[in-house]
Amino acid sequence: MTSESKNRVLSGMRPTGRLHLGHYHGVLKNWVQLQHEYDCYFFVADWHALTTHYEDPQIIGESVMDMVIDWLAAGVNPANAKIFVQSDVPQHAELHLLLSMLTPLGWLERVPSYKDQQEKLRERDLATYGFLGYPLLQSADILIYKAGSVPVGEDQVAHVELTREVARRFNHLYGREPDFEEKADAAMKKMGKKNAKLYRQLRKRYQEQGDQDALDTGRALLVSQANLALGDRERLYGYLEGSGRIILPEPEALLTPASKMPGLDGQKMSKSYGNTICLRDDPEEIEQKLRTMPTDPARVRRNDPGDPDVCPVFQLHQVYSDEQRQQWVREGCTSAGIGCLDCKQPVVDAVLGELAPLRERAREFEQDPQMVRNILQEGGEAARDVAEDTMREVRSAIGLNY
Repeated sequence: MTSESKNRVLSGMRPTGRLHLGHYHGVLKNWVQLQHEYDCYFFVADWHALTTHYEDPQIIGESVMDMVIDWLAAGVNPANAKIFVQSDVPQHAELHLLLSMLTPLGWLERVPSYKDQQEKLRERDLATYGFLGYPLLQSADILIYKAGSVPVGEDQVAHVELTREVARRFNHLYGREPDFEEKADAAMKKMGKKNAKLYRQLRKRYQEQGDQDALDTGRALLVSQANLALGDRERLYGYLEGSGRIILPEPEALLTPASKMPGLDGQKMSKSYGNTICLRDDPEEIEQKLRTMPTDPARVRRNDPGDPDVCPVFQLHQVYSDEQRQQWVREGCTSAGIGCLDCKQPVVDAVLGELAPLRERAREFEQDPQMVRNILQEGGEAARDVAEDTMREVRSAIGLNY
């Protein structure tokens, strides 16, 4: 994998409505941090949304701008990351189609989320080709940019593993050019005698002794060769490892901490549960939602002692309050020293304080939707350039360049 690919991160989100605090704490805060450390590509997964909402596509169109405004308001910066809409980059679909020719059906059927989602969304007819193939579309999303890392939670690791298997199979089938060794030898000569000799030694040590240090040193050597063309470098990566030319590098899962953002009822915050606080809700609406949250059901009267461990409000304190405040809540609740409204007030203040600057930034984009469209257009152009470079290599490897 080239250093450029290794430093690239790809992540997307389906447009199914305005974003809430669960999205902010679970995804967006992480994106904001990653954009300063990696070459980030963040996309609106509108084709993915169609795999489950194909009968109701207008919600997708209405949600795209809303969602991107939430991204921008949260701090995702087009100066630091490419922001675009999946369907603006048709190369995603082309690579998905080509990968579907070589991906065994059983690989898709065993993806854990396939049966899970069918079970959760029983009211929808998901016995479709598109729904079965959506993990492969995800693979195409990742591989089209040769992304080295994909930020995912534990439940999505299987999707990244599928992508690695698909890339491996593609490289095995199409990475062995008829004159691969001759081309690798010609590429070595471009490195100069000294470096070519070192490369051969490192390759021998890795392939004969399994010396991992030799492999790492060999990769670093190739990165330092500024005069090598991209095709030659990737050919030499494959030759070093004993495989063919690596056309589609295998990505790594970049594990992200699970969101600890509970919903208003103590369950996971989710639009389907109706327990959300949206990022741009009015302050009065937020306050009303928090003040009417359910508490410990055993605490009926003000002077009844409560149990914070069964109270959804205390879960919010664990997100927003320091240890001293949490201790105050625990002691006050268990002794009936404070009432439920007293307990809720610090959470109300913390949520309003967190969302006030975000709502202010969102207002600028709401008032100038053309600015948002321009950001998506520029991001789409940059994404298409990278995607088309990959597709030229893929078409050539398969033999579709006649």
